[in-house]
Amino acid sequence: MRFHNVLSAVLAVGMGASVLTACSSDPTPTKVTVAWADESRQAVQVSWRDSDAPNRITIEGVLSTSPSYVKFLAGNEPNSWAIPASAFPPDGNYKVAVGVGTSTNGMSSKLATSPIFDTEGPVRPGGATATPTGKRDVLLRWTAPAQPQDFSPNDPLDVTGRTQLYVPVVGRPGEPLRTAGPGTTATRQVIKNLKPPYVFQLRAQNEWSTAIGGQISARTSSTNAVIPALAQYGVPIRIRGRTILQQVVCADEGSCVQQRTTSAGLPLVVLTQVTPGARWTPAARGSTTSGGHYDIPVATGASRPYKVILPDYSRVGSVASQSTSKPQLTRTVVRLQTTGFLGGASKKRGENATAIVVVKPAMNTTVMLQSWNRQARRWVNVKAVPMRRGQAALTFKTAQPGISVYRFVVPNAMLLGRPMLGKVTQNLPLSVR
Repeated sequence: MRFHNVLSAVLAVGMGASVLTACSSDPTPTKVTVAWADESRQAVQVSWRDSDAPNRITIEGVLSTSPSYVKFLAGNEPNSWAIPASAFPPDGNYKVAVGVGTSTNGMSSKLATSPIFDTEGPVRPGGATATPTGKRDVLLRWTAPAQPQDFSPNDPLDVTGRTQLYVPVVGRPGEPLRTAGPGTTATRQVIKNLKPPYVFQLRAQNEWSTAIGGQISARTSSTNAVIPALAQYGVPIRIRGRTILQQVVCADEGSCVQQRTTSAGLPLVVLTQVTPGARWTPAARGSTTSGGHYDIPVATGASRPYKVILPDYSRVGSVASQSTSKPQLTRTVVRLQTTGFLGGASKKRGENATAIVVVKPAMNTTVMLQSWNRQARRWVNVKAVPMRRGQAALTFKTAQPGISVYRFVVPNAMLLGRPMLGKVTQNLPLSVR
């Protein structure tokens, strides 16, 4: 009786072991393949062969971290499953593993895997520029860097041809980022009704992921200028001021907002109107420094107005719309070059003295020599002297011993259609002994 019980126990153990062995050694699935589910490339279709067993599907990383994706299928379901492309992390190498198993009893076979494939995302676009083509239309261009080397060429999910699409996105003040046109494989596109300020960017998309690049900040501008009211003829003046920009900043979520900013390196042009009614022409050029400030030396001539302009400005990643300061008139004053007495300011009584004055510009006019009357305490006219090519001289015979004081008065004049202010020389003492 005892032997029978022992034999029964041994048989029971043996049968249990054979059942366990059978459950843990189910046939491994075969012919695991992967392909795109359809032309949209939104899912990867994995297929395999087995004997209608329940299956577990996972994704294994090859020198990449394996994502936490698990799918169980019942034995009566087809030996095929579409895995969303979003389940595969971008820019890695993976394979799909299929085995026999359930969520409750675990795996009962070895894993079979598909061929290795990569999930290389799109190449980030760069070098974007914007060029106005009309009042509100803008031609946007960008560069498409070369595709990196494919370390798993001809894998089952490789797509031939250009599959990377560039989708233009625009953000305006008070609005979220919005798609501004259809995706394109080209590297240029015209966007209608696009007026600064705005932010433009490209969303490069392929079957695996999206990359943001090719961003442009299109800004509006305002320029002010401090222009001297007076200038000596031929002596440079300095025009100073500042250019302020308004740009759009967009957070990942929510509306875009407008912000004030400045930029160094913006090109500026000083314009002038040489004669009344003439067109404005460049007089000097400069650029902004830190904080948007500028300081530009400008050569002077006749009286004329000046203004500072920031032309429509475009460089990679940045655009600024034109702005102009208010025009201001700079009145020119005659510039004295030489005044005094030939041979010095000390003469003998009865000796000739020659008073001279030389000015710029080389003008033709009449100047007045004056002397100081000590008794009347005022200047009195001595003689009107013709000035030719900016030079005037008067010779007279000295009589009264002592010190006399003289000066020249250069009158206002017209030059290139605008008045030029005259000048009174410094006092010219003459000593007679």
